[in-house]
Amino acid sequence: MAHDILGYGGKRCVVMGCFSGTGEALVRHLVALGAEVHGADIKPSPVNLASFTTVDLKDPASIAAGIESIGGEIDALFNVSGLPQTFPGEDVVSVNFLGIRAWTEAWLPKIREGGAIVTVSSLAGAGYLTNQPLLREFMALTDPAEARAWYTVNKQRAGDPYTLSKQAINTWTQLSAPGLMERNIRINCTMPSPIDTPMLKDFKQAAGEAVINAFAKAKGRFSTAEEQALPLILLNSKAANFISGVCLAVDAGLSAGLATGVLDLQKMIAEASAA
Repeated sequence: MAHDILGYGGKRCVVMGCFSGTGEALVRHLVALGAEVHGADIKPSPVNLASFTTVDLKDPASIAAGIESIGGEIDALFNVSGLPQTFPGEDVVSVNFLGIRAWTEAWLPKIREGGAIVTVSSLAGAGYLTNQPLLREFMALTDPAEARAWYTVNKQRAGDPYTLSKQAINTWTQLSAPGLMERNIRINCTMPSPIDTPMLKDFKQAAGEAVINAFAKAKGRFSTAEEQALPLILLNSKAANFISGVCLAVDAGLSAGLATGVLDLQKMIAEASAA
């Protein structure tokens, strides 16, 4: 029998955002790896899971009820849910950051020692370290209603709600890591480039087709959902036992090329527009 370096056999996992795309691919693999998988989302999972619970991340009462419904202790938490910019800004920041944070923090007392948390962020949030004063102001508001209200008042300063929410996820992941390590709990996030899922059309509508297509240039195509799901499995596995506080770009070298000047974003957009 092969040595199980991932260690998911018999582990209790919760996946927020299991209905489609990356989340669906993720739960299929976790089930195949022998995990006990409990899913949560707005719409039911097509995969046969240990349980499914309807949870609306915009609603604190729904979050609390979902956690109570699943019950018990868990070994791994996967946060995959997200909304694109085609939704109202208040809902985008609520689902992508405020709800994810509230959901995760409510699970923390129930995560066993040695457990792990991973959240899907985005390359859109990669500039988080240059935006810390604004992000800390936003993140200091722990009441979801107050934080939503802050966004409404500060829309101009805050800019794109999707970018804000993903920069907040990255910051929160790194701020949380040292304290959680005291309980031997790890927390990481991934920053995908655009993924070939139904949500891609929303990103093209919001950012423009040429811009989104430019982000496929590094590999010559968009990522698949499975190519984003597998790194999530790695980060919450025992193979990643010494990895915490990481914002991992999963983008086929795109951000590396942009950071070093090997790739020129404006040129890529121009070429995509011409195509």
